[in-house]
Amino acid sequence: MSIVAVVIFVVAYVFIASEKLPKTAVALTGAAVVLLIGVVGSKDAFFSADTGVDWNVIFLLLGMMIIVGILRRTGAFEYTAIWAVKRAKGKPLRIMVLLVTITAVASAFLDNVTTVLLIAPVTMLVCDRLGTSRVPFLIAEVLASNIGGAATLIGDPPNIIIGSRGNLDFNEFLVNMGPIVLIELIVFVICLRWLFRGSFTVDPEKVSDVMALNEREAIKDTKLLIKCGIVLLLVFIGFIGHSVFELDPSIVALIGAGLLILLSGTKPKQYLAGVEWETLLFFAGLFIMIGALVKTGVIKYIAGLAADATAGNALFAVMLVLVVSAVLSGIVDNIPYVATMSPIVLQLTNDFADPVHSEALWWALALGADFGGNLTAVGASANVVILGLAKREGTPISFWDFTKKGMIVTLLTVVIAAPYLWLRYFAF
Repeated sequence: MSIVAVVIFVVAYVFIASEKLPKTAVALTGAAVVLLIGVVGSKDAFFSADTGVDWNVIFLLLGMMIIVGILRRTGAFEYTAIWAVKRAKGKPLRIMVLLVTITAVASAFLDNVTTVLLIAPVTMLVCDRLGTSRVPFLIAEVLASNIGGAATLIGDPPNIIIGSRGNLDFNEFLVNMGPIVLIELIVFVICLRWLFRGSFTVDPEKVSDVMALNEREAIKDTKLLIKCGIVLLLVFIGFIGHSVFELDPSIVALIGAGLLILLSGTKPKQYLAGVEWETLLFFAGLFIMIGALVKTGVIKYIAGLAADATAGNALFAVMLVLVVSAVLSGIVDNIPYVATMSPIVLQLTNDFADPVHSEALWWALALGADFGGNLTAVGASANVVILGLAKREGTPISFWDFTKKGMIVTLLTVVIAAPYLWLRYFAF
């Protein structure tokens, strides 16, 4: 069955990458095939934490999509778009730097999926106002969200899994991951001009028009904005303190969405219009196909080969975990990869006497998985969300348009992460 699972996944992946067929249809078809032929059953697909649909991701997305859809009605996105353009004096590179920085910082203290859901509408409005392409701005932001999200326990979903398995708390993540993420972000910002060269042309007349606008006039419903602000504040507190409140981020998002629906009196047709159903279904199909790889032992076998190759050398083990995690996370999505790899890393930590070397394995896994999420268009949840939003708004981003930039950024971030791990945990 393992060969069958691999063949189905590879064929589906080829179709997704080639974009010959809609990716949601491909993912659901692949999921249907592995269910029909019995590679996985209904319990595996819908009820298993190891091989099934990650409902925490699905419902986190659903809740935040509803909140963002209601927030859109207030005019807050238009306000922010005009504010950003005016602060950057209409210079597109400055605007990209500003939006990328906001995205990276917000991703560390929310999570990268929530952040891109909030920032993408603003970005599209900015680009429309200036008459420039949305695509490079959206790609830059999602790449920044995956970098920034690596800094904290709650910033990227794989970090939550790693924190649980490795018994690592919020402060430990911030102290160990924060410095390298800051370095990576600075390098990424410096590279923006080169990475997206040719993308910074604007319509001078449109810039003048935006500079003359009063952003306060963009707010359409002040009362609704206040209600949204209160709910978002409560949701953010819930995200940051989820371990204290013993509520998963997905539950926090759903409670926030329900509360805002009640407070705003929004009708179902209105708040459901903001939900990216295609994105949610794509995730469901992808999780089931990857679950087949997990159940048949394919991912564990590959990860085990990497673990066996360490031969008791702690530094080699750390570097191997970093590189393998970056590559595999970019191909199979970093959430199921980390869920499968973390027990192996836990076993590896028992092989090394020095606790500093053992802990370095967890940071290598986190850095590889989080930065590897930038490798392809399906490497991280935030990537899929951005592509879904862009398509819905009439600006489709192809798999390869994203991946060409993502591969460069992944290579750059991993190359910088490697000496950081050596210097911090082995050299001194």
